[in-house]
Amino acid sequence: MSSFDFDAIGTRWAIESAAPLQSEMQRCILARIEAFDAVWSRFRSDSIVQQIARALDGGVFVFPDEAVDLFALYDALHCATDGAVDPLVGRDLVRLGYDAGYSLTPAMFTCDEERLDWSRDIVRDGAKLLTRRPLVVDVGAAGKGLLVDIVIAMLIDSGVDAAIVDAGGDMRRIGRDPVRVGLEHPFDARLAIGSVELGDGALCASAVGRRAWGNGLHHVVDGRTGRPTRDVVATWVVADTAMVADGLATALFFAPADHLTDRFSFSYARMFADGRAEMSAGFVGELFIA
Repeated sequence: MSSFDFDAIGTRWAIESAAPLQSEMQRCILARIEAFDAVWSRFRSDSIVQQIARALDGGVFVFPDEAVDLFALYDALHCATDGAVDPLVGRDLVRLGYDAGYSLTPAMFTCDEERLDWSRDIVRDGAKLLTRRPLVVDVGAAGKGLLVDIVIAMLIDSGVDAAIVDAGGDMRRIGRDPVRVGLEHPFDARLAIGSVELGDGALCASAVGRRAWGNGLHHVVDGRTGRPTRDVVATWVVADTAMVADGLATALFFAPADHLTDRFSFSYARMFADGRAEMSAGFVGELFIA
């Protein structure tokens, strides 16, 4: 297998394929990722997301067509988790120190202040968002998975029929024969706590140790409270697309699996803060812990 490795959107990417990707294909992939970042990043001043954050009186903001499916997924996850998965947690992440300057210094805010809510504080029409005040949108719960799907679609369109795209642990594979993938320990990247057989589909993981700072501060934030979650420390989801797997990997920090199985087709494993672990009946793999 040949590998095309690079850094983008704050993570390490590896695209493995049977034959090396042509230089023009590599340039197209990097350009597409840059275009995606220019829309969705809350860390760069020229993005649409930052335009929303600076709009004192709100406004109408038109996103690319890719936003239709992404916003629809957030609608479903927001409902299934009773508001815990919410793209408007961007304000909370900034206050916790996960800001554009990576200050990693939390600011004080009161628990009784008004909470922002995806179903109340925006009006969505397809790929358009209507806002009435400044909002910090963060699509980190599913956006990277969507970008992995976009890159996979580019490979398929170029004639590639066997490849794996791995963006910092969010991966999607095309090909017939399954491969065994290790499940990274949430607090020690050198260790695996299990494995899964990945066929033609996606595997996405989320863990509180991936982006953590301070005492109990990390990037998996409950939209209902603005605080990092405590009960679950890691999740792994296998689904048809990386966008759905990525979003569900976040949702499983907050919701029982049966709140999601009625809406989505997936299998999963997750690890709790007390050391317990569980995996669904359809998860084609194993855990090395009880």
